[in-house]
Amino acid sequence: MKLNKTLLAFAISAVFLTACTDDEKDASLTDGSQNASSGINDASTNGLGNGSGINGSGFSGGDYASTLGPEFNDPNNPLSKRTVYFMLDSSEVMPDFIPVINAHAQYLVANPTQRITLEGNTDERGAPEYNIALGEQRAKSVASMMKVQGVSDSQLNVVSYGEEKPATIGNEESAWEKNRRTEIVYLPK
Repeated sequence: MKLNKTLLAFAISAVFLTACTDDEKDASLTDGSQNASSGINDASTNGLGNGSGINGSGFSGGDYASTLGPEFNDPNNPLSKRTVYFMLDSSEVMPDFIPVINAHAQYLVANPTQRITLEGNTDERGAPEYNIALGEQRAKSVASMMKVQGVSDSQLNVVSYGEEKPATIGNEESAWEKNRRTEIVYLPK
């Protein structure tokens, strides 16, 4: 029953967000971030139709980064870090994560056939519609930074899971801060 309610909430969110213009979506966020939607393959509310489950198995399949090379498994290499965290109610990339985004952007520019999905997530606080929009803005913020460095639109997919794909479960700040994130997920070539 809870899964049915979750799917219904996603369907309603999809209709709501599809009907909004980009300016209306931007206005729904309180952090004043800009919409970086131009040309990005935006699948922010289209995660339900690709055959995966919620919470655990994920919608996108798997992250194939560990099969790309040893640098993706070296903890001293920024390519091994594939999560960008955000402050509460914000889609602004914090300075600590700029080197991570830059490293992935450089890799993608050097490997133009490689594609990624940027999965925007939020903590459980806030209305589902707000969280879907905020998760999308977080993923688009990362995408925008990558595009400035030469990553092509065809290499980027943006998806928002809002609060539906938590990294950790809990009702305290230590759990919430782990859920406010965008994950960089490498897709098979």
